[in-house]
Amino acid sequence: MKRKNNNFLLEVEALSIAFRMYNETFEQQYLPVIFDLNIQVRRGEILAIVGSSGSGKSLLAHAILGILPSNSTSTGKIYYEGDILTSKKQEKLRGTKIALVPQSVAYLDPLMAIGEQVRGEKGSAEAQQAAFKRYGLESKTEKMYPFQLSGGMARRVLVSTAVVSDADLIIADEPTPGLDLKNAMEALKNFREFADQGKGVILITHDIDLALNVADQVAVFYAGTTIEVANASDFRGNGEALRHPYTKALFQALPQNGFKPIEGFQPYPESLPKGCVFSPRCPHKNMICEKKVPIKEVRGGKVRCHNA
Repeated sequence: MKRKNNNFLLEVEALSIAFRMYNETFEQQYLPVIFDLNIQVRRGEILAIVGSSGSGKSLLAHAILGILPSNSTSTGKIYYEGDILTSKKQEKLRGTKIALVPQSVAYLDPLMAIGEQVRGEKGSAEAQQAAFKRYGLESKTEKMYPFQLSGGMARRVLVSTAVVSDADLIIADEPTPGLDLKNAMEALKNFREFADQGKGVILITHDIDLALNVADQVAVFYAGTTIEVANASDFRGNGEALRHPYTKALFQALPQNGFKPIEGFQPYPESLPKGCVFSPRCPHKNMICEKKVPIKEVRGGKVRCHNA
């Protein structure tokens, strides 16, 4: 099924994911962890995805790549270049046209030399060596194995895989932890270069401050859904250009913005409130917030809030 108006490299539409589990009486049940999640990625742009742990950021990456656990079920649609991304297409594109820079260094094969892993099936030795030089990895690193790497070295190796890749869509899942500021900025600079070459980049991160240096758009996740998609330029001043109360609170919690905390915590998947998932913590809550909240366009962005 081809999209009629295909302006996006990747489009995720109303994605919901649940896990099959068993309760204390061994009855099978499904635990929803992502619901009605929507994002769009254009060529030439970086979409930063931010949110606290458990908000669904990494699960989205795994859904796009088709590597969700076997006990999961999903609904919704994912389009790649206007075509439905079926499991067969995911397998074909994974590691070639869609590349992952994973969050965990456990993704490295413990039985394969580092250089061979970074090169993959299509990468050249020259490209791999250039990437290592760029990230301060000695040439002998290519003959080492994952257990011989420090945490920082392993992180730089993972970033190198994206540099060597010829992918059109790069999903970077927390690519900078373990890197000092200089190397972190160098990694983000490379992702910016990828986008400027006409590729699409999804940058999944907790560090919104760092992401704003390179991102074009920012999607904010909360409790398993998209609550706002804003231009990176909207994150300025006191957050007056932002649309959702949680996004504003997230921005105002940055050190340079006063480190202002908000009460409460993100709800667990099994205890989501009715209507707006942020309503228990929202200072603007009213009766309408108990109703289902669709995502809508407001002032050049998208937001899931009745009062925006």
